[in-house]
Amino acid sequence: MKRIGIVHYQVGRTDGVSLEIEKWKQVLENRGHEVYLCAGDLSTAEGTLIEELYHHRPEVERLYRNTFEALTDYGDDGAYRADLYRVAEVLQRRICQFVEAKGIDFLIAENVWSVAINPAASIALTRVMRERKIPALGHHHDFYWERETGVALTCASALEMAEKYMPPRGPDVAHTVINSIARQELAERKGIDATIVPNVFDFESPAWSVDEFNADFRERIGLRDKDVMILQATRITPRKGIELAVDLVQALNTPSRKGRLKRMGLYDARPFDDDSRIVLVLAGYARDDLTGNYLDRLKVRVERAGIEALFIEDLVEARRQLRGGDKIYSLWDTYVFADLVTFPSLEEGWGNQFLEGARARQPVVVFEYPVFRADIKGSGFKVISLGGELQGRDDLGLARVPQEAIETAADHAVDMLADPALRQEAVQTNSEIGRRHYSLAALDRYLADLVPD
Repeated sequence: MKRIGIVHYQVGRTDGVSLEIEKWKQVLENRGHEVYLCAGDLSTAEGTLIEELYHHRPEVERLYRNTFEALTDYGDDGAYRADLYRVAEVLQRRICQFVEAKGIDFLIAENVWSVAINPAASIALTRVMRERKIPALGHHHDFYWERETGVALTCASALEMAEKYMPPRGPDVAHTVINSIARQELAERKGIDATIVPNVFDFESPAWSVDEFNADFRERIGLRDKDVMILQATRITPRKGIELAVDLVQALNTPSRKGRLKRMGLYDARPFDDDSRIVLVLAGYARDDLTGNYLDRLKVRVERAGIEALFIEDLVEARRQLRGGDKIYSLWDTYVFADLVTFPSLEEGWGNQFLEGARARQPVVVFEYPVFRADIKGSGFKVISLGGELQGRDDLGLARVPQEAIETAADHAVDMLADPALRQEAVQTNSEIGRRHYSLAALDRYLADLVPD
């Protein structure tokens, strides 16, 4: 059995990579391996803290900008290169200390060699792997060429680094990606063959439910039982397309659709009356918004749409906890009280929150992003679709889809909110597909071949 070190920028949070790391850790430990986390921010997780790994440190953000956007903070390539390799040497020493302290004999790099948002970490981890002769597995969720803000490698040293380290090649390292599009791109761009390991979820553990800790959640955020809660559980960042969820909630709030809900009542026998509200609840955080103003633009879209939206990131973490005597709910608590889940991402490497919605037995609204169409749709999931066609951007730079797609999705959403039989059929189908193809048992089968005993 192996002593495995998993390295990432942050762990223990509600972003997709952090959540997926927890699943890999659980499955690997169930196989008998010892697994140790190493990150620049541990949040609620246990592990080794290396602060220089964190992607929101000023020196790391500066290197990222000057690698992938423009060489504006250094006089020339030489000054950039000197700073890059200075930080890489610090990281290399710190990672070596982690490897020695834990007796690591197998490394898993989580996005460090692919999205490379901390470029120096790509170099450092490769050097550790090679100098210590430790076999490694790259788990690639996103690649630097997929960044929503675009990419322009800025100088000869940046180009050299991308070629050598993002990701590294060789017999000592294997690679996994999370979708077929990424697998093809990696082969064409880098000549690297990778194994597809899709995102998964634990479909076997007890259902998330109301309990003593979370029973006051709706009251805490200002919702009543007769209000409809539309949950957006993703991070708040442009590629998540949250403006489409705003458009959907606006369409749900029309008199005709609210009238249908009043006549039929809600799926769980709650009444819906003239005082009932349909509210968009955003549980994710906005720290990873690379444009810096997406949240502000989104709030303008909310105001223009005339809907209610609650931004509750201060009340939600990956795990339940107390902060200053106040309860902080887990991300899973938010699903317990939702009536519908929106997942309108424009681009995804796979789509954790989609599986979370299926696991929570909630109807899910989906914009059919490329990976959904290529790798997920064919599994037979029943979704409320916003289509797969973008219709430009508004004056805020936010995405639009044809209004017909919004209206069709809103009608389907009302059916799911009002018809218990239709709702049950959809959530049961999705749960069964998830168990069959995207469960921890499925992940175990993948990792049995990738991580030797």
